[in-house]
Amino acid sequence: MSKKITTKDLIEMKKKGEKITMLTAYDCLMASQLDECGIDLILVGDSVANVLLGYKNTIPVSMDEMIHHCKAVCRGVERAMVIGDMPFMSYQASITGAVRNAGRFLKEAGVEAVKLEGGKEIILTIKKIVDSGIPVMGHLGFTPQSVYKFGGYGVRGKDENQALKMIEDAGMLEEAGVFSIVLEKIPAELAKKITRKISVPTIGIGAGINCDGQVLVTHDMLGCFEEFKPKFSKRYAELGTEMKKCYTKYIEEVKNKKFPSEEHSY
Repeated sequence: MSKKITTKDLIEMKKKGEKITMLTAYDCLMASQLDECGIDLILVGDSVANVLLGYKNTIPVSMDEMIHHCKAVCRGVERAMVIGDMPFMSYQASITGAVRNAGRFLKEAGVEAVKLEGGKEIILTIKKIVDSGIPVMGHLGFTPQSVYKFGGYGVRGKDENQALKMIEDAGMLEEAGVFSIVLEKIPAELAKKITRKISVPTIGIGAGINCDGQVLVTHDMLGCFEEFKPKFSKRYAELGTEMKKCYTKYIEEVKNKKFPSEEHSY
């Protein structure tokens, strides 16, 4: 077994210019496959809400649902660092509640870090969580939990004021003690500036090539959803189409008494 990836390793990777790889997982099978292939970070994203649980966005997913999926992922991982995504209203209401919920991710689920969305407005919360001994990944740019506030899924940081605030927020997150920052759906040039300005790694999703690492939702890059095709997500396969072919073939063979054959019988 290769040694476990740590926050220290990620800082070293940034210094050396070695790109960091991150993908999402919500179950033991997919997590073990990613780990076996050598992924550095596995994010148990609150995207489980719309990817697996049938919600329209990430807002409804609960702490208990997130803990459940994090436990499953951790059972399948030996090398990668597993990060739990803190869901909406698990850290916004109070600092005490945020620390308690972050602690649940480590104590109950077994993850090694948590991720929170936001900048200046949650700095004190992040600092307290970090001071409690819990590694924190930041998240700037498009933050899905604020979709109603922003009124859509557009690119963030396109105007000067937004860009300057994001640069300032990144510096504040670094000061608060985060070990890395996700930059989502922001101009590539802005991501480059932030990446060069801070000492902790940036992980891009729709933020260009100059981030220290990249993350995608695994189900997106596998092409599991035929309709949902975000610009930032390269489709490495079309598994949704292939899966439907398999289901259809199975139904047809059972209906026509072709399965099970003698080969599949005792």
